[in-house]
Amino acid sequence: MVDIAAQLGAVDRGIRTTEIDGVTSYVQTLGQTYPSPIDDVWDALTSADRIGRWFLPVSGDLRLGGRYQFEGNAGGEVLACAPPADGTASVRVSWGMGPGSDTFLTVTLTADGDRTHLELEHVAAADILPPGMWEQFGPAGTGMGWDSGLLGLALHLAHPEFRDEFDPAAWTASDEGKDFLRGSADAWAHAQVADGADPAAARAAADATYGMYTGEVAEPGEG
Repeated sequence: MVDIAAQLGAVDRGIRTTEIDGVTSYVQTLGQTYPSPIDDVWDALTSADRIGRWFLPVSGDLRLGGRYQFEGNAGGEVLACAPPADGTASVRVSWGMGPGSDTFLTVTLTADGDRTHLELEHVAAADILPPGMWEQFGPAGTGMGWDSGLLGLALHLAHPEFRDEFDPAAWTASDEGKDFLRGSADAWAHAQVADGADPAAARAAADATYGMYTGEVAEPGEG
């Protein structure tokens, strides 16, 4: 059902370690162009009903200043919201699993005719992460989840009713799903090395994250 190689190759990934307001921070980016107009992509990103059809059920107030909560996942506040105008749109939210864990997520859309480029930026201050978490999992710890989200959005935009016949948990446990997660983990290891990380450490972090997602132990150097 899923063209794994095409989806993995359609995403540009980056990780950058930098200082923001004097605090070491990790800036993670993903970009993908979808064959759908900007108004449709915007609606898929901001309509509670549609979000639940490609990502997770969400509750709360999705308007500017409102608070939201994804079922079994992150929640936060809508900090900025600019609906489509002159070919661009953006939304910025806080994103955390509880008090003191807020990271910041910005999604920007840019129209390209009947296509739309989506750019996701996730910023996390190093000092809010649990000790050792970055060293153990690296950018794949969050990046594999974002890759899965971009895949879900691609499937939804191409086939709006795909979730009627698609079980995300079962797919993740399938050989096809594991191949996708392996490819995502490897891609984030490459991105981490490009940010200056030791290749062996980046590989170990990618393997650990793959194991966390699948319950399998990756062989050293696999992928």
